[in-house]
Amino acid sequence: MIRGMTAPSFMDLALKTAENAGKAGEVPIGCVIVRGYEVIASAGNRTLTDRDPTAHAEILAIRQAAEAIGTERLVDCDLYVTLEPCTMCAGAISFARIRRLYYGAADPKGGAVDSGVRFFAQPTCHHVPEVYSSVGETARIFCKALVIFSEICSSTSVCTSASP
Repeated sequence: MIRGMTAPSFMDLALKTAENAGKAGEVPIGCVIVRGYEVIASAGNRTLTDRDPTAHAEILAIRQAAEAIGTERLVDCDLYVTLEPCTMCAGAISFARIRRLYYGAADPKGGAVDSGVRFFAQPTCHHVPEVYSSVGETARIFCKALVIFSEICSSTSVCTSASP
């Protein structure tokens, strides 16, 4: 249990999870879910490992959190993720009723919060969390994740099957 941590501290945990995902050959994205200053779930991308295109860090962490608290509604939970969520993950965040979303780096290509479709701004969106972008040192988060991914790409063939 981790108490009294700040948003950047929780983002540091998400970054560590992203680093571990990268070392496992995945796109280095990490996510933690916090309830009452306690981390109740954490996950890194596992799309390649699980051979599951939906195994994004956010989806996996939401599943863990729902299991941990015994409900699919995560109304008093905050989600920290290293990269702006995609459309699928933004939808899951909305359906789970996440209270606050904190993300580190924008994703102009695949993001769906402040980039792309801007999912939470759509009239058909069921629930809109409070959104905080550029949490922590955005450049540090993004650059570190890309460095990890680049190192993996240079030593394996993962880059032919995954893209950030």
